[in-house]
Amino acid sequence: MVFPPRYCPHLPDTRLTCRRILTGVKKHLPLIGALLLGAAGAQTVELRILETTDLHTNALGYDYYQDKPTGEYGLEYTATLIKNAREEKRNSMLFDNGDLIQGNPLGDYVARVKPLAAGQMHPMHAAMAAIGYDAGNLGNHEFNYGLPFLQGVLGSAPMPYVSSNVFLADADTDPSNDKNAFTPYLIQRKLVRDTYGRPYYLNVGIIGFLPPQIMQWDKSNLEGKVTTRDIVETARRFIPEMKARGADVIVAIAHSGITADYQPGQENVATELTKVEGVDVVLSGHSHQVFPGPVYKSIPGADITNGTINGKPVVMAGFWGNDLGIVDLSLTKKGNRWAITSGKASVRPIWDTATKKNLVTPDPKIAAAVKAAHEGTLAYVRGKVADLSAPINSYWALAQDDPSVQLVSNAQTAYVKAALSSGPYKDLPVLSAAAPFKAGGRGGASYFTDIPAGTLAIKNVADLYVYPNTVQAVVVTGAQVGEWLERSAGQFKQIDPAKTEPQVLVDDSFPTYNFDVLDGVTYEIDVSQPSRYGAAAELANPNASRIRNLQYQGKPIDPAQKFVVATNNYRASGGGKFPGLDGKNIVLEAPDETRQALIGYFQQQRTVNPTADGNWKLTPLPGVTLLYVSSPNAQKYLPAGATLLRTRDDGFAEYTIKF
Repeated sequence: MVFPPRYCPHLPDTRLTCRRILTGVKKHLPLIGALLLGAAGAQTVELRILETTDLHTNALGYDYYQDKPTGEYGLEYTATLIKNAREEKRNSMLFDNGDLIQGNPLGDYVARVKPLAAGQMHPMHAAMAAIGYDAGNLGNHEFNYGLPFLQGVLGSAPMPYVSSNVFLADADTDPSNDKNAFTPYLIQRKLVRDTYGRPYYLNVGIIGFLPPQIMQWDKSNLEGKVTTRDIVETARRFIPEMKARGADVIVAIAHSGITADYQPGQENVATELTKVEGVDVVLSGHSHQVFPGPVYKSIPGADITNGTINGKPVVMAGFWGNDLGIVDLSLTKKGNRWAITSGKASVRPIWDTATKKNLVTPDPKIAAAVKAAHEGTLAYVRGKVADLSAPINSYWALAQDDPSVQLVSNAQTAYVKAALSSGPYKDLPVLSAAAPFKAGGRGGASYFTDIPAGTLAIKNVADLYVYPNTVQAVVVTGAQVGEWLERSAGQFKQIDPAKTEPQVLVDDSFPTYNFDVLDGVTYEIDVSQPSRYGAAAELANPNASRIRNLQYQGKPIDPAQKFVVATNNYRASGGGKFPGLDGKNIVLEAPDETRQALIGYFQQQRTVNPTADGNWKLTPLPGVTLLYVSSPNAQKYLPAGATLLRTRDDGFAEYTIKF
């Protein structure tokens, strides 16, 4: 584009006017050249999608149970990763994948101790407002405090929420007229710039999913109010609708884990979502794992180098803010539509497990946002309950009867006996089912109970019992007690008695909160036998039995005898898929949380003696060496036959146990 000096044929022949035009052209020649070049090139947009998931009210890197700071987790550290990741890319969006408002004493404080006032923003949302989120998804733990509390929290949230497979319960049996309980999806009009800096609008579809099992896990809060549907079925219903409404990219935020197989109604279906036509990106969660990562290297269709499953980018960003999930997309405009030409996923940690040092510094905006709630939580958890005569820890809870589990059982038994002291069940013997919640596993090498002797405070009670469950009781037969224990014994791998090399004892895929110990009876667990129940609680080996010498009051248990079993609302209503537990045999639905029952029991005791009664043990296998994974601190409490083998790079320690 060249104009002769002082001559502009389409304007009046005025030297001043031409001089101004020519000066402007010279000034903007670089921009004009770039636009001309861009017009000839592809219209390409790079979009970065960021994920946090399973924060569980860990705004800060603070362990309320040990009452001390930690750098291993906390949104205040993730926030710095978010800031850095945004600075690297011109276009980005940030989403949270649920399990946000429950998980540590701060969550309990604002829900139960000093409940949020009407319209008051939840401290986790105050922290997130300081960062800026585009949308959030609901997880299963959002329902732990009931629907009214959740609705209040969402009403003051700083970003919109989606959840597509929860519906309002109605009186009819026609699913076609069911209405969503929450906004199922959004299409956000996102201003982006392409690689030449040119602006465009991109229609980003965001749809949320959560495990249908919330109807079991929070039955008392949800029954008669909402219903749930299969995640994949729901995706197939709404995704075409989103495409028809102009979504250029569809991000499925699934509070659901990654597994190889799919069955309708399944809890973890992120892999199957990648097969749904129209889904472009899957943000996974719920399982407290990392994808891409070696845990999932054997999943069919998984590429852990590029972070894809079946060719689509998938990310799962750990838990408690210990990782940031990143999906990088490249989109090219074809006609009037955008097409994804490439996509890959990665995770960035906040903590170096080898050097045990932080990789980033915390963002001070987060601490400022939650300051009042944090200080209130500290005052609450430091309140004294009783005196403790000896230390309590859960380091060996999966290898022998454990004091941390015993104390919960003692408290539950006392509560249920008092509650049923009159009425039709007063003469039935009372057993108690309790599990070790903090026993490492997916919670990491620091996720154990370790309470020193001295003052037993509220924080220690919350350490013993981390969930806001309520006390319930069921009536079962002696035969059902045996099946209950068989399901629980799925915690262990099968051990070959003929092998002399160390064999791994614990199956890490089995959640420790499903390893129920039943007090009031005595029994052995023979791990040389296969598990009677499979991973999905199906009867996998009908002729197998790991439970040996099951006795009540020193005699073989009568299969027909009836027992009351003290437990919690999760288990009584079918959580964990234990045989004979479906909510139909509940005889006590107490209003009190299990933690409140513990507090009352400890206050009555005044001085607590944490001694396990040894009512269960592993059947001895002479000559066998078991490999047991726990904390390095477990060596302070070595049981007979146990020896420290090594400390691993991930912070865990390996021990051998010989009978």
